[in-house]
Amino acid sequence: MATSFSPFTTSIIGSWPRTKEILIAQRKLRKGQMEQSDFDDLIEKETARIIKIQDDLGLDVIVSGELSRDNYSSFVADRIGGVSMMSMDDIVDYIDDKKAFEDILSILDVPAISITNAICTGKLEYHPIAVNELKLLKKYTDKPVKITLPGPYLLTRSMWIPKLSKQGYASKEELGKDVVKILEQEIDNLQKLGVDIIQFDEPVLTEVVFTEGKPRSFMCAALSERKDPTEELEFAKSLIKPVLEHIDRSKSIASMHVCRGNWSNDESILLTGPYTPLLDLFENVSAEMLTLEFSTPRAGEISSLLGDEKISKDHIIGLGVENPRLHEAESTDFIIGKAKEALKYIPKERLFLNPDCGFATFSNRPVNKEEFIINKIKSLVDASHQLQAEYK
Repeated sequence: MATSFSPFTTSIIGSWPRTKEILIAQRKLRKGQMEQSDFDDLIEKETARIIKIQDDLGLDVIVSGELSRDNYSSFVADRIGGVSMMSMDDIVDYIDDKKAFEDILSILDVPAISITNAICTGKLEYHPIAVNELKLLKKYTDKPVKITLPGPYLLTRSMWIPKLSKQGYASKEELGKDVVKILEQEIDNLQKLGVDIIQFDEPVLTEVVFTEGKPRSFMCAALSERKDPTEELEFAKSLIKPVLEHIDRSKSIASMHVCRGNWSNDESILLTGPYTPLLDLFENVSAEMLTLEFSTPRAGEISSLLGDEKISKDHIIGLGVENPRLHEAESTDFIIGKAKEALKYIPKERLFLNPDCGFATFSNRPVNKEEFIINKIKSLVDASHQLQAEYK
C-alpha cells in the first residue's frame, strides 16, 4: 500500500548544492580521469550526509539531492542510450534560427559554455535513470522517499534538435513515444524497489503559456516550440498523461512539479503569471499531486488555482511556500499564512509544504548555499509542526 501521509507533510523539491569536491569529480569523470567506482563512492558519502541533514531537521519526505546529476534534465545523457551530452556552444552549429538561440543566451545568468543539454542523436535505449539514487535513499533512511525525474514533455522538447535527432527519429512526436516508453520502464524499476513519491518536473509548460511563442529559456527546450500554445499543450498532455497513469497508485504518489524557471537570483527575468492557463492540463494528465510554486507574487494568487473545483477535489497540493533563490529564510508566520490561504479551498489532509523549486538546478551554479538552505528547512518544519498542533 502507498504510504499514508500526515497533514502539512514537508519535503524539498529535489536538488541540493554539490560540494567543490563533487564538481571537480564530475569534470574528471567526464574526461576519463576518474574511475566510475571512485565517483560513485564519493556520491554515496555525500548523499548519506545530505540525507542525514534532512532527517535531523525533521523533513517528512527525503530526497537524494540529485548530487550525481549535472543538472535536473541533461544528466539523462549519461543514463540513456542514443543521447549525447552537448554544451550550448556545441549546439549552436545545428540551430537554424541562430537569432532565437542568441536571444535565449542573452537572458542567461549562467555562462553558455557551462550549460549542457541531452540531445537525441540516435534511437533511445533504456538504462536505469534514478534507480541508484533510490537505492541510496533506502539504504540511509527509513522515512518516506521521493524520486525526481525530468518529465516526458521536457525531455522530448529539450532533446529534439532536427539536424541531429533525425538520425534516430523522423519527428519529435516519434521521439516522444519512445521517451514515454523509457520513463515507463523507469517507473517499473523504481516501484519494484519501493518509492513513496515519483515526481516528474515539467517547467517548460509555463514557457508555453507565458512567453506568447517567443523562446525564453535557460534550456534549449524552447527551440522546438510550436507557435500555437493550445497545440503545444495538447502535445504535452499526450506525453505526460500515459507516464503518470503508468504509476501504480497503490505503491506511490504520482506528482508533477511545475515552476517558472530557477536559474537566476534575479526575480525580474523569471517568468510571471498564474497557473490558470494550465488548469485544463492539470485536470487531465492524471497527476495525483501537483507540486507548485506560490511563494512569490510572480506565481499569482492561490485562489487562481485552488478556486477551480476539479483541482481542489482531485489533487494533493505540494504548496510552494519558500523561494529557493533567497538566502533569508521565510518566517513561520509567512509559511503558515500561505497554508491557511490554501486551506480555504482544500482539506488539510491534501496539503503538503515545500519550497518552490530545487536549490541547485545547475550543478555548477546553485541558487543557494547549504547554510541558508538549512535555515529554510528549519522554518518549513517549524511551520508544519505549528499547523499540525492547530489543526489536530
